[in-house]
Amino acid sequence: MSDNQKQVRTLEGRVISNKMEKTVTVLIERQVQHPLLGKIVRRSTKLHAQNDLGANEGDVVRIAECRPLSKTKHHRVVEIVTRAEA
Repeated sequence: MSDNQKQVRTLEGRVISNKMEKTVTVLIERQVQHPLLGKIVRRSTKLHAQNDLGANEGDVVRIAECRPLSKTKHHRVVEIVTRAEA
């Protein structure tokens, strides 16, 4: 990787809200092993992302980290992986 190229961190999740203007809330789910019990547990994170592609609720989207766009928004929707079934 050269000096002027920066690796962009991308995540994939489901849109759970698009009620704001130009912003969607994306739910990122991951499975981790419990440190003591060893059981696989599901953890989730909600992130706000800039929505320039018109993603709707239920869509699976790929988001990328970017500069801070507002107080809580520092991701951008890069692509819509699958559309929600109507």
